[in-house]
Amino acid sequence: MLTDISLVLAIVLATIVLFSLERIPLEVTSLAVVCLLGVTGVLTPAEAFAGFSNETVIFIFALLAMTEGLASAGVMHRAGSWLSHLGRLGPRGFLLGVMLLVAAFSSVVSNTVTTAAFLPVVLRAAKAARLRRSWVLMPLAFASMLGGMGFLYGTSTNLVVSARLDDLGLGPIGLVELTPAGVPIALLGIALVVLLAPRVLPARTGAETEGARGRHFVTEVLVPEGSRLIGKGLVWLERRVGLEVVSLTRAGARGAPGPDVRLAAGDRLLLGGRRRDILRPGQLRGLVTAHDLESPTARRGTESVLAEAIVQPTSGVSGVRVGDVGFSRRLGVRLLALHRHPSIQRPLQSRELGSLRSVRLEPGDALLLCGPRERLHALMDEPSLLLMPDLDFLPLPRRSRALLASLIFVTALVVGSTGVVSLSLAGVAGVLLMVLTGCLDAKLVFRIDWRVVLLIGSMMALGLAMEKSGAGQLLGGFASGLAEVGGPRLVLLCLMLLTVVLSIPMSNQAAALVVLPVGISAAAGLGVDPRSFAMGIALAASCSFLTPLEPSCMLVFGPGRYRFSDFLRLGGPLTALMLATLVVLVPWVWPMDAHPAAVPLGQPSRNARYTGP
Repeated sequence: MLTDISLVLAIVLATIVLFSLERIPLEVTSLAVVCLLGVTGVLTPAEAFAGFSNETVIFIFALLAMTEGLASAGVMHRAGSWLSHLGRLGPRGFLLGVMLLVAAFSSVVSNTVTTAAFLPVVLRAAKAARLRRSWVLMPLAFASMLGGMGFLYGTSTNLVVSARLDDLGLGPIGLVELTPAGVPIALLGIALVVLLAPRVLPARTGAETEGARGRHFVTEVLVPEGSRLIGKGLVWLERRVGLEVVSLTRAGARGAPGPDVRLAAGDRLLLGGRRRDILRPGQLRGLVTAHDLESPTARRGTESVLAEAIVQPTSGVSGVRVGDVGFSRRLGVRLLALHRHPSIQRPLQSRELGSLRSVRLEPGDALLLCGPRERLHALMDEPSLLLMPDLDFLPLPRRSRALLASLIFVTALVVGSTGVVSLSLAGVAGVLLMVLTGCLDAKLVFRIDWRVVLLIGSMMALGLAMEKSGAGQLLGGFASGLAEVGGPRLVLLCLMLLTVVLSIPMSNQAAALVVLPVGISAAAGLGVDPRSFAMGIALAASCSFLTPLEPSCMLVFGPGRYRFSDFLRLGGPLTALMLATLVVLVPWVWPMDAHPAAVPLGQPSRNARYTGP
């Protein structure tokens, strides 16, 4: 038993470290956890892989696909079309309207999909209302996270906690069981953000954020044979185009771009600087930009416009080299430049700096694209990229099947929730109906973020291992000792705080599934109803507002011109308020009275059912 506990705790620690470092892809780490639990004998092979066949995991896949259908059908776009009228109410009136609308959608739709769908709409509305984008985009992301607290389907974290409680014999979370606590918490959070955002968020302009400390784009140019620039110094070039020479590749070898180096035929240069200066090298005779080499026919005689796109957290091109994406061949556009913020993403490696084509894309990367207007319009249906309404590009109105998509989505949830058919069947049937009716492109069904599915399946196995080995009982015993100091509420606060902290490097779902066994064991040791601790952990998992590492926050980080510290200024007080309120509200909604159905330490049961007090 002691050996199994040590193994499980070591695997948990290694998982947290690997998720934090991000050196290994998340999906690889997830599969490694399952493999280690099976190889070490902590779980049988059937137990280790049971999470991937769990009905809840299948429903989460269907839910993600259906929410993509809602976004593709333009449901959020149509709902947000009236936001510009809120500008006459002033900054706080606009913020309140945006956050309430986004939170309402996020109560049943994935928060990442909600943020991605509303982002272009809110940007245009804020511009029409003459409001700084930095004042509205962070509240947009926070509202999508707060909205998930109100209902069971608001976030996949609620669903996986519900499934785990059902396996333990405590009964699943009801459709509106979270509502008495989740809705007041969400409304309180929205009120705080509306009050603080205009005061604590910076009113930066593009000039303030696109310098050396902000949005630094990288583009690639070539010095062709016979160029008039041969023999010119790099210092002269930097002054001429207003960009810094980041790297120089000559004759296949990378050299140091020193002040005495002079240009030679065949040189490839990576230039970095502000977005407004990126077009200058293409206007300088004697230089050829790399994107023109890929699409020479588009260089002259074709009317092109510019657009900025963000690599989505659910993108299928994440981890793919720029040269393998096929921007020109597959998408019909050219990649001019790339921006990566080093504080939230993996920095560009030295081996990648020889050519833009060798850079591997990461979620949150900002891409400056150029191409015919109709090709950029077509990119609106590309699930890997989120187009921003910047520069010369403005999206055209889209033909919408919003009403039909909404009807299918709501019907699937109602039919599954009422028990007419199982959740998994209702979800899969909803996806098929969206495809058959044209609300969802069949190609998009399997372009969801499979990392979420793999993560949930592996973390279910890790949670089971903590219960089966007794690791959860051991940690729960330590947590129970806190009750002698401050009672069960202090234990609840510590469990929720641990969940928030773990959700930063891991994910909301993973943090909840790791802490849940500890909370159940602590409740059993204290003789209180474990459901109170479980609900507190589930709600706390949606309270990670401290960093831009959450996928919804990552989407707004670049367009909002934010810095890492901006999230602490607004997210810090919001997180503190959420935890303080949950400590009071959770025991009131789910009393901590002792209950005979509480699960004994280390003895999970799949047959016992929790029927309520």
